Amino acid sequence: MKLIVVGDTLVSSETLIDAAKDINFPGKTGDLEIKTFEWFSDLKKEQFQEKILEIEKNGPEKVAIPDGIIEEMKDADYVLVHIAPISKKMLEAATKLKLIGTCRGGLEHIALDTMKEKNIKLIHVIRNAEPVADFTLGLMFTETRNIARAHYEIKKGNWRKSFSNDEYKTVLTNHTVGLIGLGYIGKLVAKRLNALGVKVIAYDPFIDKTKIAAEGLRIDFLDFDEVIKQSDILSLHMRLTPETENMINKDVINNMKPNSYIINTARAGVLNKNDLIDALKNKRIAGAALDVSWVEPIEENDPLLDLDNITLTTHIAGDTVDAIPRAPYLLKNVLNDYFETGTSDMLIKFK
Repeated sequence: MKLIVVGDTLVSSETLIDAAKDINFPGKTGDLEIKTFEWFSDLKKEQFQEKILEIEKNGPEKVAIPDGIIEEMKDADYVLVHIAPISKKMLEAATKLKLIGTCRGGLEHIALDTMKEKNIKLIHVIRNAEPVADFTLGLMFTETRNIARAHYEIKKGNWRKSFSNDEYKTVLTNHTVGLIGLGYIGKLVAKRLNALGVKVIAYDPFIDKTKIAAEGLRIDFLDFDEVIKQSDILSLHMRLTPETENMINKDVINNMKPNSYIINTARAGVLNKNDLIDALKNKRIAGAALDVSWVEPIEENDPLLDLDNITLTTHIAGDTVDAIPRAPYLLKNVLNDYFETGTSDMLIKFK
């Protein structure tokens, strides 16, 4: 049985191999043959961020793949990666490939259409789901209660106590939070909101509602339009796909309450930038908080910077000291559970 491991600057091949040694691959007899590759593992973290942005923007077909990996893919049974590309060419070369395991937030690095065509399983462990869920909740407090704006004004020498959302300010439990997308992160956000006594509504056409109920989560499932209309805080947790790109646009925003907020810790592309700016300028909604940007770093003349009803952070929702080092071991646990039970919330269901 053959496993390919591709390390990078953030998740080393050594860590992936260490985790792989304890994975109970089906049909494994004897020693596991492991072929190791590196994807820009020699870069410093700051330089590697440029590679991450490149693959997130352009996908796996537009970036370099490790030398020699095509040949090794031909008889590989499994592949484990963090953010290294899994391109169409790599997948087309594979004749025995059963499953790919990846441990990062998005799936922009994988040729998903080819995965579907070849019926190759994909296990996707979001290594920083807990940090992102915490951060999402933090943005809800920060935006609705003007925490960052008050701090910013103090630093400028102003003792500001009045803000653009003054007529809407209230405690979180008076808000209804609508979640668009109820994957792993969305469920963790819902769990936190449940604990705080906040009403949660959600839209996700692919979720098994009976499983959500069995997990003890209190969520009212509504159709998309109703979630938009009823939410005081709309929190986005869907993957960026051709179907979800610009999903939250002018037509959607115009159906939101004037006292409502948009929180985005998913991907910038699910939200139409110009429509959001127009809505915030004209106070059609109360505010927004974004940890993702259409261009990183945000440009100096970006019109978002002129708005007084938005909170911006630098794509740091998942950035904690323990999230990345734990990633391969989370993947190991999920894979073992999947191989034992034949099912997993982390198994990607292709449309």
